[in-house]
Amino acid sequence: MAAEKKARKAEKKAARKAEKRAAREAKRARKMAAARAARKDAKKAKSAAAVRKPALRARRQPETLRLRSASPSFTVNDLQRSLAFYRDVLGFTEKERWERDGALHGVELVAGSMSLFLAQDDWQKGRDRVKGQGFRIYCDTSQDIDALARQVQERGGTLAEEPKDQPWGGRDFAVVDPDGFKITISSVACQTPA
Repeated sequence: MAAEKKARKAEKKAARKAEKRAAREAKRARKMAAARAARKDAKKAKSAAAVRKPALRARRQPETLRLRSASPSFTVNDLQRSLAFYRDVLGFTEKERWERDGALHGVELVAGSMSLFLAQDDWQKGRDRVKGQGFRIYCDTSQDIDALARQVQERGGTLAEEPKDQPWGGRDFAVVDPDGFKITISSVACQTPA
């Protein structure tokens, strides 16, 4: 009986060892399969990139101008008055100021991702120089156009054009700054529903 008990114990021990060995081998096999799959995916990605690369090169030839943003700069007659209009009426915020000999000569304003620069006219081209003619900036926003127009009016601004729907699907309104520069603020026409 003792021999039988010993044999069963040895059998169970051998079975446990075999199970552990099988589990280790299965784990190693899963790791190897995952590594093969990762190499295969990397090879596919590299191949896809190689296919796309010539297309990008072809698109760039000849090289063309590609801009990411524009920042208009206006020379103004009265910098303090223009600053008050853009900041207090339209809602821009000051990012940076440039002073010389204690006098303000320029300012960078921001609204969302748009920058706008204002510079005091030095009058070297004459004090009767007309500004703002034949020039308009179109600014896009995802904000409510009617609410923005109301805010401009509540802050003392005058609308050059009331909010209106456009044939292409946007809605916009316009203002004119103290020097005659025209600004149209427009909703983005193709918005995805939230």
